[in-house]
Amino acid sequence: MKVICVSGYKKTGKTTLVTRLVEALSQEGSVGTVKLMFHHRFNPADTDTGKHFDAGAGVVAAITDSELVTIKRDPTLEQALDSLADSGMDFAIVEGAKSSSLPKIVLGEAATAEGIGNVVATLPERSDWDIDSLVKLVREQEDWVTLGSLVRKIKSNPDIRFSGGIATFTGIVREVTGSTQTKALEFEKYPDVADSAMERICTEMKQKEGVIDILMHHRTGLIKAGEDIVYIVVAAGHRKELFVTLVDALERLKEEVPIWKKELTLDGDFWVHDKSGDE
Repeated sequence: MKVICVSGYKKTGKTTLVTRLVEALSQEGSVGTVKLMFHHRFNPADTDTGKHFDAGAGVVAAITDSELVTIKRDPTLEQALDSLADSGMDFAIVEGAKSSSLPKIVLGEAATAEGIGNVVATLPERSDWDIDSLVKLVREQEDWVTLGSLVRKIKSNPDIRFSGGIATFTGIVREVTGSTQTKALEFEKYPDVADSAMERICTEMKQKEGVIDILMHHRTGLIKAGEDIVYIVVAAGHRKELFVTLVDALERLKEEVPIWKKELTLDGDFWVHDKSGDE
């Protein structure tokens, strides 16, 4: 899923630009949006859903003839984007989020505001924007990937009808290893080289008899203890080749994909390949 933010001060045309981008991107795939509304509440206390929520419900789902709204506690932008990716969206447009690390199209004077980063385009307020160029810009952004989005993609393969099962692997940051307590891991990669290596592994492993499809994704940047690092999804005709392929894919990813790992621990930080005796 390609993600872009549209940011700017009030009355600069953010919502108009988001609407025009939704209309254009909808011609190429499914589009989800996120609106940051920190000073609003969707389920006021005098509504039924508000009463459910205030009584202590962790999640409230409201269904109308044409809508499904899910209301959760402790919301984050990342959770919202994960939900859109899991739903099969090809594109996500976030209105607002000036302080996030996401790529941004910024309107007007907000582009020079302190603390705003990862600006990929600066546009005049309320203008006749070149939407075609902006659509191209959105397509160039990195993918937002979740395990659910990969499973959905595997299931969309027409050959899934020959599959008897789907197996997944999720690698997470291990917090405790012996006497070492890890706060986070930081991963770096050469994007084109690493991505090409993963594509090659998947292509080669799909040639094995009984393997229907395989996808893998490795996150980069700073990943905290307990958070996801890598996803592998395999669809196969039978469980025997399914689990063997999953294990083989993981080993090949570790051995053949050029990704560097820095470990941040309570005792200090170090690149794993520089640590004596580390495997």
